[in-house]
Amino acid sequence: MSITVFDDLDTLYKKAADTFVDLSEKSIQKHGKFTVALSGGSSPKAIFKLLATEEYSQKIDWNKVYFFWVDERWVALDDEKSNAKMTFETLLNKVPVSGDQIFPMYKDGVEPEEYAREYEAQIRNVLGDEGVFDFILLGMGDDGHTASLFPGEAILDENEKWVDAYYLKPQEMFRITLTAPIINKAENILVVAFGESKKHALNEVLNGEYNPKLYPLQLIERKDGFQFFTDEKARG
Repeated sequence: MSITVFDDLDTLYKKAADTFVDLSEKSIQKHGKFTVALSGGSSPKAIFKLLATEEYSQKIDWNKVYFFWVDERWVALDDEKSNAKMTFETLLNKVPVSGDQIFPMYKDGVEPEEYAREYEAQIRNVLGDEGVFDFILLGMGDDGHTASLFPGEAILDENEKWVDAYYLKPQEMFRITLTAPIINKAENILVVAFGESKKHALNEVLNGEYNPKLYPLQLIERKDGFQFFTDEKARG
């Protein structure tokens, strides 16, 4: 695992975009495609906007990139709360990637639990039964959650399903998410977490006792290919 502390966010975003480009080249050279699972939120948004610029876009073979999501609120794809909507607006609508290589984590007319099973089948279809993503981009909430793996929820104990959906009572909505087992299979994981509000949780995740029920990001294994991008305010 490596932790990089940045002086400013622009440099962090650029390094994250550089990482995406570099891993895309290596993965495509290695096995002909680049499979990614993306997060929502403000920091990925800035990274996606960079990737859509000509400087970065021309370095990526979009015909061989397959897009999945780490998690999603169970809302329609045109809802402002949709991670997929944000990603389409900032990146996917601006680069030449085929629609059949994009797998939004939502579908009209089905229950979230049913679509979780369908989404896992889609992952298996592209990644095979090993289920190894080339790259997963994660964030971390102020409470130490990542993906839709929230403190105290039963999904933290899931060790077989790759995708699951459940009703998150504090938010009064369904969430659908990759689980820790498939996230941990990934070849490369980048966690982006910065700002004063992340300081306590980040310190607990990295330096505290192992307590993933309280700080779920601890479920993600710190192995080769695991990178953490943060800043002085969060690292303290």
